[in-house]
Amino acid sequence: MTSVSLKHIAASALLLALSISAAQAQKKYDVGASDTAIKVGQTVPLSGPASAYAVIGKTQAAYMKMINDEGGVNGRKVELIQYDDAYSPPKTVEQTRKLVESDEVLLTFQIIGTAPNVAVQKYLNAKKIPQLFAATGAARFTDPKNFPWTMGFNPSYLVEGRIYAQYLLKNHPNAKIGVLYQNDDLGKDYLAGLKVGLGDKAGKMIVAETSYEITEPTIDSQILRLKDAGADVLFSATTPKQAAQAIKKVAEIGWKPLHIIDINASSVSAVLKPAGLENSKGVVSVGYVKDAADPEWKDDAGMKRYLAFMAKYYPEGDKDSNLNVYGYITAQLLVQVLKQCGDDLTRDNVMRQAANLKNVVLDLTLPGISVTTSPTDYRVNKQFQMVQFDGQRWQKLGDIVTDEAKE
Repeated sequence: MTSVSLKHIAASALLLALSISAAQAQKKYDVGASDTAIKVGQTVPLSGPASAYAVIGKTQAAYMKMINDEGGVNGRKVELIQYDDAYSPPKTVEQTRKLVESDEVLLTFQIIGTAPNVAVQKYLNAKKIPQLFAATGAARFTDPKNFPWTMGFNPSYLVEGRIYAQYLLKNHPNAKIGVLYQNDDLGKDYLAGLKVGLGDKAGKMIVAETSYEITEPTIDSQILRLKDAGADVLFSATTPKQAAQAIKKVAEIGWKPLHIIDINASSVSAVLKPAGLENSKGVVSVGYVKDAADPEWKDDAGMKRYLAFMAKYYPEGDKDSNLNVYGYITAQLLVQVLKQCGDDLTRDNVMRQAANLKNVVLDLTLPGISVTTSPTDYRVNKQFQMVQFDGQRWQKLGDIVTDEAKE
């Protein structure tokens, strides 16, 4: 064999080796990711006091089935592993450990609820496992300095509380406010935001505040206490079950306050219908997504995609429920992050991409609302629309409000 041939073989072998090493260098995996699959884990309250949220997990599972049917994300199937935690923090801990240590997921996604997320936040951060788009708006879930592996999805409860305060100061400056709040970070953040927003008028305007435990069967006594305090505005910082109970009780006793409910409890199907549509008339809240039941969106491209998805992948689901809308947009945003990861499916890169979202428009967020994050700003949703229920659907009040605060 000539020296020229040997050189040619050697050069070819070198090129082959370089191409193999380059291909290997382009692909980076942590546990839970491979050439064919990405393992994602979550806990969902399929049972228990917050089981109204179960449909969120069902919508997300259906969305991943659609994505997988379409070829997956960058050629990889998304394996979404779900466990029921019944909205019980000890069960959340147990099931999350199982996801991490037995199922070996790459990341957790949309663990539902403030208290359940609090229960696993330190554990996931210590393990350096993404706690991505946690289904809560408590401030501790948008704190990259102290919890770099945690990013919440929901609009900040503090911000939302401030916005209700702005609304009241402008439209009801002499209001006597009674506050019903869940005794956890959710309720406490809302109350804190309201007080900050009211400023030096908080002490005069808030005439009573009363909390409840999520395990309490009813909140009737709390409602009576707030009415007896002379409140003409009721702010319910609650989850669906208690929000519906509050609306029903207010109607039952003939009380006529301006009733504000937080965004977590604004579902027509899960809250307002069970409470009675007539009883719910006039209730005020905020929104940031399109209402699937509103004819305004019948020709909207994003809405058409959502309705086609529901018809094919979750036909038994209520297409008009904003909980299903929420499940759809959170799943859509997860897929966006995984797409941005490319072939670098490490936990580091998952968080890097989640913290570098630029003007991402989701199918069902209101026009003018998009998602932008940064390594120092983990807030996914910073924009709101004030809304009021007319007995059938939510109607807009004023323009979109953007929170400019740095937190």
